[in-house]
Amino acid sequence: MLRFRVTERPAVTTYGAIFINMGSIAAALGAIGLVFLFSGINPFYAVAQIFLGSFGSIYGIMETVTKAIPLILIGGGLTLAFRARFWNIGAEGQLLMGALMGTWVGLTWGETLPAFILIPVMFAAGFMGGAMCGIIPAILKVKFSINEVISTLMFNYICAQFVTMLIVGPWKGGSRFGFPGTDNLPDAALLGLIPGSRIHVFTLILALVSVILLYIIIHRTRFGYDVRVIGENPDAARYAGINFFRTSLAIMAVSGGLAGFAGVGEVAGIHHYLGYPASVSSGYGFTAIIVAWLAKLNPLLSIVSAIFFAGIMVGGDAIQITLGLPAATVQIVNGILLVFLITGDYFIKNRVTLVWGKPLQQ
Repeated sequence: MLRFRVTERPAVTTYGAIFINMGSIAAALGAIGLVFLFSGINPFYAVAQIFLGSFGSIYGIMETVTKAIPLILIGGGLTLAFRARFWNIGAEGQLLMGALMGTWVGLTWGETLPAFILIPVMFAAGFMGGAMCGIIPAILKVKFSINEVISTLMFNYICAQFVTMLIVGPWKGGSRFGFPGTDNLPDAALLGLIPGSRIHVFTLILALVSVILLYIIIHRTRFGYDVRVIGENPDAARYAGINFFRTSLAIMAVSGGLAGFAGVGEVAGIHHYLGYPASVSSGYGFTAIIVAWLAKLNPLLSIVSAIFFAGIMVGGDAIQITLGLPAATVQIVNGILLVFLITGDYFIKNRVTLVWGKPLQQ
């Protein structure tokens, strides 16, 4: 009878890995096309509208860059965590805590500190807020063997509800006319934008510098070596005397802190006040997981993959207007892409062949 045989694939060349990844994306686009087809829409027209909406005009390109900024920060941080096989699914909550801490600093000292001092302090506070949400799951994993997927995922809900509690309660601003949300940040706490766009320059520069530093750290420092060894061979890491506890805390502090940076950028650069969690983040924490995966856990490549998925998000806004599809369509597209990318990664590591033979004995 016919059966599948799975064997470990020898080391794949760079070109081979690129070919498999491109095949995964092509297959994903085919599956996405079926979704549009079943919705009664020409799939070629729908995909064209997505990319025309994001890259077909100056406005679309600027919006794509705007949405790519948090994805670069969060995706870059996730490449570090995922390299150590620490599955951080809590970037959404880490972003919210960064936004919360940055808002607190802005509202507390915005009238007394000059902008050149206030804004760095806001980002430092945002980094600490995101880092704390990363460090706690790291402690739970290393000290108590609690699965980090569960703990980081649950922290998303804790952070979201905590933010909601504040904006409808003690932090509710008098200038919101009864609607939930804080007062607007003072002018000194607002980030400068590229004229005619929503691109907050400070956060964009911070994102680019962060992923460059991450690449250097991973490939040129002892800490990066420890991260890579832990991810590739935990037993060898223990034999080499690598401190799992200290390294795990540092990894999640950086990963969560970069998500916290993204939260401050969204509040100080886009919204100018802290509102509902869903408005502060458009699902950036979850989309960044796919960004990191498409980048093959390379911080520099996360810039490219972040722009690609930011384009899908902006194009998704366009197809709501052009095609009348619901906003959830974008999440379906992202989910399909993630499934096919994970499948492609499986085929990079394994060879699946169809063989004829007797069934395996039970």
